[in-house]
Amino acid sequence: MTPRFTPIPTETVRAYQAGGPDANGQAPERHISDGGGNPCRHCLAMIPKGAPMLVLAHRPFPQPQPYAELGPIFLCADACTAAGGRDLPAMLASPSYILRGYGADDRIVYGTGAVVATSSLRTEAAARFADPRVMYLHVRSARNNCFQCRMDQ
Repeated sequence: MTPRFTPIPTETVRAYQAGGPDANGQAPERHISDGGGNPCRHCLAMIPKGAPMLVLAHRPFPQPQPYAELGPIFLCADACTAAGGRDLPAMLASPSYILRGYGADDRIVYGTGAVVATSSLRTEAAARFADPRVMYLHVRSARNNCFQCRMDQ
């Protein structure tokens, strides 16, 4: 089975777009995209130059715990449609990403993290899902470790 790319849930995104607090308890910052690589973690596309966007701290885990990293993300400031599926999202335009597996306890499954070529994400994800301890994966920036999207079986 080919793993699927999963965006941040719409319910979470709509709360941020309405000015709800981010993972640091702050309102998302509003900016205008310069078109230079601002990937929306909901529609999984690049935010076009001149479009309003949000910059905020996001924790892509259900609860705070030692392995629940948080960091900056971009979102479209206006409502956008959740994307995802088995095709490579347009926003994954860098040559490589960190791919890392997490268990049912939302903690890193050691030995599953690596920098992988973008063209190999699906194959590498399938290999990690062969490990029964891996429940889901994160795709993260290879340069800054920023959360990009989740991968599920």
